[in-house]
Amino acid sequence: MHNRFARELARLSLAALLFIPLASTVSAQSNEPLSIVSATVNYAANTITILAPPCCNSVTPTVNLNGVNLTVKSFNNSTIVAQLASMPAPGTYLLIVQDGYYGGQFHLTIGADGPQGPIGLTGAVGATGPAGAKGATGATGAAGATGPAGPIGLTGATGPAGAKGATGATGAKGATGAIGPAGPIGLTGPTGPSGAKGAIGATGATGPAGAKGATGATGATGPAGAKGASGATGATGPAGAKGASGATGATGPAGAKGATGATGPGGALDFADFYALMPGDNAATVAVGGDVSFPQDGPTMASSGITRASASEFSLAAIGTYQVMFQVSVTEAGQLELTLNGSAIAYTVVGRATGTSQIVGMALVQTTSIDSILTVRNPAGNSTALTITPLAGGTNPVSAHLDIAQIQ
Repeated sequence: MHNRFARELARLSLAALLFIPLASTVSAQSNEPLSIVSATVNYAANTITILAPPCCNSVTPTVNLNGVNLTVKSFNNSTIVAQLASMPAPGTYLLIVQDGYYGGQFHLTIGADGPQGPIGLTGAVGATGPAGAKGATGATGAAGATGPAGPIGLTGATGPAGAKGATGATGAKGATGAIGPAGPIGLTGPTGPSGAKGAIGATGATGPAGAKGATGATGATGPAGAKGASGATGATGPAGAKGASGATGATGPAGAKGATGATGPGGALDFADFYALMPGDNAATVAVGGDVSFPQDGPTMASSGITRASASEFSLAAIGTYQVMFQVSVTEAGQLELTLNGSAIAYTVVGRATGTSQIVGMALVQTTSIDSILTVRNPAGNSTALTITPLAGGTNPVSAHLDIAQIQ
């Protein structure tokens, strides 16, 4: 009860003052039951610090900026810190704070000044000044407002019945009290139910005729007609068409084995090389479950179906068998593996226990779908992010390579 009374007195006192904001980025004045002294934007942390004493002794306040409720990070009896999801565009916005049954408004300007600078170092404690002269006794203040009713006391013992008093005269009707301040803005109501399903639209116009289909297969030959009557012998006709070839004769005996022909040329059906140079590429560590980047293109077969999808993902257009080789200089002890379409290929894991050296891997990978995606990954089950070593062993940038060749 005492805290609520103190808060009411403080609000009545603050409502009569004109406040100057504490930060160059805000300016407003509030005459609402909850007085907001200032609101300061922290551009680095995306937060708003609101000074509104006294407030928020036990109830978490509601902070709304331009119609959007913000997350309250912390609060006490004078200060509220609210989190912005993102920094709004420069402009002036309506800030509403609700503390239980009380509310206040503030016009907050964002973007007028540059971002807030870092907090300065705490200055040294100054020497204690001399005691000031005793001030004159101040004038007696006006009587404070009547405090709230105290709790109902325990029921006393029933006293003896007093004599009946005379009936008092009817008192005059009291004046109508002033209209109280407007209550705080209520919370947004829940979304209403979905409307009824609309009627089915009219049937659309008939589309244009499709392209002419392919000619159907020739039908089977019909049965022979009945034999007609013999006609008169005609003149000798031209020679008939050549008759059908007779049945193939039995296979003859195998001939003698011929001489072995010259060896034909060999090679991959397709190939491509991708690489990275450190320093420059792979500046950040490769997180557990992350993929190594090979952002630069090496020699590649013309019109190759092995292409990059991103700096760390590579597309295998054709279904087939691919020989994959990779080498990466790594600072920590660790492992690398190949993945196909996001799934780890268990038999491709290679690693090293100690020392700074290269991790080298080579495996055959078979695809079962077109445009499969291949990556070199720091396995998800490991605990260490990997540093791709720059300038390993000297002063020149060190390369990491991924070579892919389709062999079938």
